[in-house]
Amino acid sequence: MVGNRTRAAVIRSQQVTGLSAEVIAVLVAEIGPLWHERHQAALSSRPRRRAVGAGAKHKLVFVDRLLATLVHLRHGATHDVLACWFGVDRSTITRAIGEVRPLLAQRGCTIAPGLRLRTLAEVIDHLGENEKTGIIDGTEIRVRRPAAGRKDRDKFISGKNKQNAVKSMVFTDADGLLQYCSPAEPASCADITHARKLGLVTALSDGPAVEILADAGYQGLGAQTGGRVVTPPHRKFKKNAPDWYEEIHEQRRKGPFLAPYPCRARHRSSQELASPRPPPWPTRAHE
Repeated sequence: MVGNRTRAAVIRSQQVTGLSAEVIAVLVAEIGPLWHERHQAALSSRPRRRAVGAGAKHKLVFVDRLLATLVHLRHGATHDVLACWFGVDRSTITRAIGEVRPLLAQRGCTIAPGLRLRTLAEVIDHLGENEKTGIIDGTEIRVRRPAAGRKDRDKFISGKNKQNAVKSMVFTDADGLLQYCSPAEPASCADITHARKLGLVTALSDGPAVEILADAGYQGLGAQTGGRVVTPPHRKFKKNAPDWYEEIHEQRRKGPFLAPYPCRARHRSSQELASPRPPPWPTRAHE
């Protein structure tokens, strides 16, 4: 376990955990009693073989468990590195992160003073009441490869990054403020499948009218949600595409979120080439 001076230095340094000392103190006050209750419930649920108070003591107190989890979530440090830092075994760090992460997820995201969102349905209702636009995307976190012979070992292999990882769906508003982060799933699960498992289609169908922007990994949710999930258009018509489809494709391709850079070279028609030469197109050097 780390000393008091080292623990105080970690709490004061916002670059390590990404949170201020005041926020960490609030987390300890809120999550600490919940962790203690779960720990006591796990002890009382199994038949006791020792006297009360007997057995090994915790080498990693709750504050250190919370700090190890925050460092792991912020920097993606492996459990081996955290074990060397906190002076415990790797299995202790793995157990600590597995206990603290669900408690942090249940706490939800604080949007405003006195307003905290915990479920996906609450996020959609909040965006609908304030007439805001949402953004969803999947993010992957690299994890240790499961041991050989373990069941479903290949489920954690990501086809996109070619590595073992877990995936979470992040929900933000148009300004990038975090609204919801889903529980982790094996990285082999597709983005659209993960969204369906979380109940996004049902929440959008039963909830208010909300516009949600997504990437090409969520193509198909727009038809299931009545157009509430907006994704980039796909080139379904390879040949002889109708005029209305080409018009919609051009409008979306040149939309505000996918507008080309002003310095990018563009094709000039023969009429433009025959006309007097326009002023030079701005480049990166001008910027």
